[in-house]
Amino acid sequence: MNYLLGAFKPACNIFITFTDGKTRKQVPMKKENGQTVMVPLFQSQENVCGKISIEPIQGKKIEHNGIKVELLGQIEMYFDKGNFYDFTSLVRELDIPGDIYEKKTYPFEFSTVEMPYETYNGVNVRLRYVLKVTINRGYTGSIIEYQDFVVRTFSPPPSLNTSIKMEVGIEDCLHIEFEYNKSKYHLKDVIIGKIYFLLVRIKIKNMDLEIRRRESTGAGHNTHVETETLAKFELMDGAPVRGESIPIRLFLSPYELTPTHRNVNNKFSVKYYLNLVLVDEEDRRYFKQQEITLYRLQEGS
Repeated sequence: MNYLLGAFKPACNIFITFTDGKTRKQVPMKKENGQTVMVPLFQSQENVCGKISIEPIQGKKIEHNGIKVELLGQIEMYFDKGNFYDFTSLVRELDIPGDIYEKKTYPFEFSTVEMPYETYNGVNVRLRYVLKVTINRGYTGSIIEYQDFVVRTFSPPPSLNTSIKMEVGIEDCLHIEFEYNKSKYHLKDVIIGKIYFLLVRIKIKNMDLEIRRRESTGAGHNTHVETETLAKFELMDGAPVRGESIPIRLFLSPYELTPTHRNVNNKFSVKYYLNLVLVDEEDRRYFKQQEITLYRLQEGS
C-alpha cells in the first residue's frame, strides 16, 4: 500500500521566485478555495522576471521532453468553469529534452509585458494573471506548477469631471432635486452632495443612499447580470419638509470597490451606481439610480 501511495507523489518540487520578490509590493488575493494569499503586484509594461528551481525528490531522476514557462492573462466564466480565454499568452523554453538528477535553476524574463486589464474576482467571472511552468513528460503526465500575481491599472485624475444634477418626482406628491459633486471618483474618494425637497406631500419615513455594483457577463441570450449592494448609508430618518436640504458625505475607502470595467475583451463589464432610496410610511419604496465611474488613482498622486 505504501508503494502505491508513493507512486502518486510528485517526482520533484518546483519553486518560482521573482527577481524583485523581496522588495516588490505584495497584495492580498482570494484563491478559489476561499483562502487569501499575498502575491506580487505588477502594472502593464513592466518586466516579469525571476528564477525557476526544479528539485527532484531524493533518489528520483526526472526524464522530460522539455521545460517551458508561460505568462498567461486569462478570463474564466464561472458558468463555463475550467475554460479559460487567454488574452495574453507568452512562452519561454527553459530546457531541451533530457534528464534532471539534482536541483536545477533556470532564469526567465518577459520584457515590457502588455497586461491591459486589471485582475478581477467577481460573482460570475474572474480575470487572472499567472506564471505556468510545465515539465513535459509525455505519457507519464506533465508536471505543472502555477504562480499567481496581481495586475492593477492606474489612471490620472480625469481632466473633465462634471457634477451630477437630477430632478425626480411623483406628480403632485413628491419633487426632489439631488446633486453629486462629480461623476468620476477614485477608490479612496468622498462622494459629496445635497438633496433638496421641493415638494413633499407623502410621508417619508427614511432615505438611504446605496452603492451598487452591476456585473454583466456573456453576450446576447447568454448574458448574466448580477447586482450587489456594497454599501448602504442612511441619509435621513424622519419626515422632511418642503425647502429642506440634506447633505451627503460618503467615504468610499471602507468598501471593496474596483475600477469600472467596460466590455473587457468582449467578455464582461462592471459598472457602479448610486441608488437613492426613499421609503414612505406605508413601506412603499421610491428610488433613483445614477451611474458613476470609478478609477484607481496612482498612490501618492
